[in-house]
Amino acid sequence: MSADDTAAREKGHAHWTSNLTFILSAMTAAIGLGSIWKFPYLAGSGGGGAFVVVYLLTCAIITVPVLIAELMLGRRGQADPATAMRRVATDVGASPRWAWMGGASILAVFAIGTYYSVVGGWVFAYTAKTATGQFRDRPAAEVVGLYDRFMADPWSLGLWHGLFMAATVFVIAFGIRKGIERSSEMFMTALLLILLLLVGYAMVEGDWQRGLTFLLKPDFEALTLRNMLTAVGLSFFTIGTGMAIMMTYGSYLTHRMSIAASAIKVALSVPVCAMIAGFAIFPLVFANGLDPAGGPGLVLVTLPIAFGQMPGGTFFGTLFFILASFAALTSAIAGMEPSVAWSEERGIPRVAAAIVIGVVSWVLGLGTVLSFNLWADWHPLGFLAPFAGMTVFQIVDFITSNIMLPLINILIALFVGWIMPLPILEQELGAGRPKLMRLWRFLLRLVAPALIAAVLLAGIIGS
Repeated sequence: MSADDTAAREKGHAHWTSNLTFILSAMTAAIGLGSIWKFPYLAGSGGGGAFVVVYLLTCAIITVPVLIAELMLGRRGQADPATAMRRVATDVGASPRWAWMGGASILAVFAIGTYYSVVGGWVFAYTAKTATGQFRDRPAAEVVGLYDRFMADPWSLGLWHGLFMAATVFVIAFGIRKGIERSSEMFMTALLLILLLLVGYAMVEGDWQRGLTFLLKPDFEALTLRNMLTAVGLSFFTIGTGMAIMMTYGSYLTHRMSIAASAIKVALSVPVCAMIAGFAIFPLVFANGLDPAGGPGLVLVTLPIAFGQMPGGTFFGTLFFILASFAALTSAIAGMEPSVAWSEERGIPRVAAAIVIGVVSWVLGLGTVLSFNLWADWHPLGFLAPFAGMTVFQIVDFITSNIMLPLINILIALFVGWIMPLPILEQELGAGRPKLMRLWRFLLRLVAPALIAAVLLAGIIGS
């Protein structure tokens, strides 16, 4: 592709103000509930330090190579993921049907957004509950009871789900510079400040030494193969590869902006923030004699119990849920952007696209809301063995997280690693470091697909 072709593609397409604003926006997109909620409870149930070691290693050898590849595809295509994949495939003489991979990634992140908004609504609700002192001096049984009653009320869940979706649509409607860039700068600053405040609180009020040991001292005897594969899956789930987000964000890069260095910074920010969140959470858990392997309820049950019994718990508990709200919102904004970008490419105004997509997502998300109460015993695909006993929410989560995302990550790695010629890769990424280029292609061609395929098979067999 010539310089004139590059300029033609970039003309008329939205772009980041600077490389720094891209990095901040990509960081806030990646640092979501996966880092603040999912990482702590998976690390807790996966044995602590040993799980962390596997997670960090796989971030380096899987996620960074795939992230670089995905950003590169987006920048070269200068369009939504489906259009970008068709353009890049045509550039390298491959079938334009590769556009289906980009379309599948948009569909996957849209489906995830329908239930992610419900979870975001939970966090919004718990921010309000904590701020009003509903957990203060409550025994554990009462906190559990509050959680159970909340989850059993579809009207309340639907309302909070709607509020969260409305906040997401509001930011998205303002576009790249006025919406995503500005919110990212504000949210990233707030995230870091709140995280550091919570770590300071955990050092004073929590069992700091035990929490530190739990996260930093590996006990490999406690590490199972299943836990290892979970850590591998978490590495690309938390950073968001394969979800169309990074390809869309990459399309807003100009060819003057660097990819590899930016990708490394973004990929490093996620495990760093996840670890800091762990340093804030586990000392409080241990100080109150609670179970670090509390599973998904770690944030909505275990932590409210802890904050309710500690000095300053209402204030710092509210801070924690504000942090989680920011993390959820930034990821939801990033997750909606690919669908909005796809709509804009087809002539639909951004504001209209954001509203319509938000409304459709909210309506479909009601299936997740009802999965925790009125539809809890309804298993629509129960006649199929892999989906036996699954609710609507569990089916959507299983298909997107266990099947679609691993497959899309594998296809990205194979397309860039095997189909794109080396001269084009050097044109996009620079040819100044041949050893690093060879290492990147080796990881992309062989290591990443093999490990992601293992996660895919484990997810299917484990069902």
